[in-house]
Amino acid sequence: MRQFKFYFKIVTDNNCPLYEKGEFLTLSDKALSCPENKPTCLILVREMTTLLFSLLESGDLQGGVENKVYNCSGCSGLIKFSRISEQKAMQDGLITASPSLDPEAEELLETVRDFPLIQAVPAKELSRVVRCFRKESLPANITFITKGQKCLYLYLILSGEIVVSNGSLLIASLGTGDICGEMSYLGGGNAGADVKTLTSSEVLSISGDAFSKLLDRIPELQLFMSRLLVQRLAESNASHFDVFDACMSGWITEMPPAELFQIFHMNQKTGVLNLELPQGQAKVSFREGCVINAHYRNKSNQAAIFDMLKENEGRYFFTTGLSPDEMKAAEIGDFMMLLMEGIKRVDESGEDT
Repeated sequence: MRQFKFYFKIVTDNNCPLYEKGEFLTLSDKALSCPENKPTCLILVREMTTLLFSLLESGDLQGGVENKVYNCSGCSGLIKFSRISEQKAMQDGLITASPSLDPEAEELLETVRDFPLIQAVPAKELSRVVRCFRKESLPANITFITKGQKCLYLYLILSGEIVVSNGSLLIASLGTGDICGEMSYLGGGNAGADVKTLTSSEVLSISGDAFSKLLDRIPELQLFMSRLLVQRLAESNASHFDVFDACMSGWITEMPPAELFQIFHMNQKTGVLNLELPQGQAKVSFREGCVINAHYRNKSNQAAIFDMLKENEGRYFFTTGLSPDEMKAAEIGDFMMLLMEGIKRVDESGEDT
C-alpha cells in the first residue's frame, strides 16, 4: 500500500467525553494518532477506518479537499474534524519538521539565529521552530495588541520600533530580537497592555496554541519564557510604582483593582489603599504586601476583596503606615490564592450575564 498521512483538526466538540475543539488527529497508512495524552476512542477508530477505505477507493491520497469536514457520531457526544494541509499542520506544531529547510527558511534562520529566543532552542529543534513562525509586515502607528482583549499570537520582532504602554504610561520600548504577546500561550489570556508600532515593522508570529506545543516539547524554551515572564513582571511593577511614588493616587479605569493589589503585594508596601467605587467607599490594608483587612459594601475581608475586583470605575489613593494594632493583625489569606479566586469569580459572573 502506498504511504500517506492525513491531518485533521477538531472544529466542533458537542460534549465529547474524550476530545476537545482545537485538538489534532493524524491518520496514516499504518495508524490513527489521537490527541497527545488522550486515550484512543474505539468509535473514532471505526469512523476513521470507514473514512480510510473511502479514500482508498477514491484514490484520494494527495490530501484531497482541504477544510472538508467529517463527523464522528460518538457515544455521548459528537465531534467534527476538518482536513488541514501539511503546511498548516506544521505551523500549528503538529508535525516535526525535517532537518532541511528551503532557501527562504534558511535565510530567515540566519536572520534570527542570534535572537535570545532562538539561542534558547537546541540545534536539533531549530528547523521545527522556524517553520512554525509566519512573517508579517506591520505599518507604522497601529496597535496590534490591545489591553483587555484576547492575545492570540506571540510575536518575535525582526525590525522596527515597537512600544508597550498602559494608557499614557510607557512600559517598554522593543526592537529587533525582542518578544511581545507572551500572554498568548497562557490559554489566550487577555493582554495586560497595548503594543503599538512606531515605525513600519516586520515580525514573526506564531499562535499561542502552536507555541504551547513547542514549549511542551522543548524544556529549554520553557525555561527561557519563564525567566522572561518574571523579568517582564518586575519591569512592569517598577514602572507602575514610579508613578505611585509620585502621586499614590489615580483612576480605576487606568489601574483596575486586581492590578493595584498585585503591585502593592509585589512591592511589599505597608499602608491603606482607599477606593471610591460606584457602590461606596472601600478600604484594603496592607502590611509588607500582605492583606490584613478589607471592607466594602458592608462586607469584610475576602468577601469585600471579591466585590472590589468586579469594579472598573472609580478612584484610588494610598497612604503609608498602619496603627500598632494593625501591624499585629493576621493575614486574611494567601494573597495569590485570594486574588486567583476573586478573578475566577469575576470571570464566572461575566459568563452568567
